[in-house]
Amino acid sequence: MIVGVPKEIKKDEHRAALSPGAVEALVSAGHTVLVEKGAGLGAGIADREYREAGGRVTPAAAEVWRRSQMGVKVKEPLKAEYALMREGQTLFAFLHLAAAQPLARVLVRKRVRAIAFETVRTANGALPLLQPMSEIAGRMAVQEGAKYLEKSMGGRGVLLSGAPGVARGSVVILGAGMVGKNAAKIAVGLNADVTVLDVNHSRLEYVDDIFGGRVKTLASTRFSIREAVREADILIGAVLVPGARAPRLVPRALVRRMNPGSVIVDVAVDQGGCVETIRPTYHSRPTYVVDGVIHYGVANMPGGVPRTSTFALSNAILPYALELANLGVVEAVRAFPELAEGLNAAEGRITHPAVAEAVGMKCARVEEVF
Repeated sequence: MIVGVPKEIKKDEHRAALSPGAVEALVSAGHTVLVEKGAGLGAGIADREYREAGGRVTPAAAEVWRRSQMGVKVKEPLKAEYALMREGQTLFAFLHLAAAQPLARVLVRKRVRAIAFETVRTANGALPLLQPMSEIAGRMAVQEGAKYLEKSMGGRGVLLSGAPGVARGSVVILGAGMVGKNAAKIAVGLNADVTVLDVNHSRLEYVDDIFGGRVKTLASTRFSIREAVREADILIGAVLVPGARAPRLVPRALVRRMNPGSVIVDVAVDQGGCVETIRPTYHSRPTYVVDGVIHYGVANMPGGVPRTSTFALSNAILPYALELANLGVVEAVRAFPELAEGLNAAEGRITHPAVAEAVGMKCARVEEVF
């Protein structure tokens, strides 16, 4: 198979989908890998490293798209890339189609076979391709929140660890999944006062166990969210419904009740966000203020640490990319249920129920299209 790795064009996105090591593994398996010139530079990977791994560095994005049977990207294609996709081509990337109806319609119209990293799910419910980025985003959420809590950045001027005789800062995390657990890990490490809310009691039990009681856990209800959020110095949105739009948990009326200079970091922004007042931002201009509260809405947070993120993501992608290249998308999806879960569109149909509901389109079973 000919596998293409285009350079990411989304603003402030510096990750690459495949590392040189992953390229070497694909080439060793008999496949051709086209890497657009400069695709890895943002992550500190030179074109020379891809050549030494057996990749073919290609000068233009159009040629990579035209020649590749499978395009492997980090972020979803943007408008400038829509015309480059073609019928029968496989797209393997983060897609977040629930918040990107125009892209969903393009994929259907062009009959692209689209497999979304974020909906590849194993039998036990794990999300192996989303997990490494969720771990990084969760850790970064506290780091970024603490930075913008400083007075010089417009924040309340609160130190999360507090000081002898002074109360610690409060970090409230909505969701105890991969993002939430990793956010809690960093917040606890900074000696903050940490509260985690979730609707899943088993997750709360797990958080309580691993942190030895250093994290307050609350069943997520409208009442508990309201009580926790209005006292938060940093509020982290960490909710996820795979493939679907994030539930709206924090209305603007509640944002107004937060302390001036407090910080919201909504990691769920790429799925629409769980805070009513959140909107996507970029690393070059990550924040804005609503009702005196700082909002951090960067939709590709791991792109802020692109070298770490590139290698973490590539390690997770590689086994699935190899199966798709070795077997072809149809046989790979039939052989591996987790890839069937990842299939969002194929043969002119939407194939993921949550995506179909979010974009207002009919859903076809995977067995109907393959």
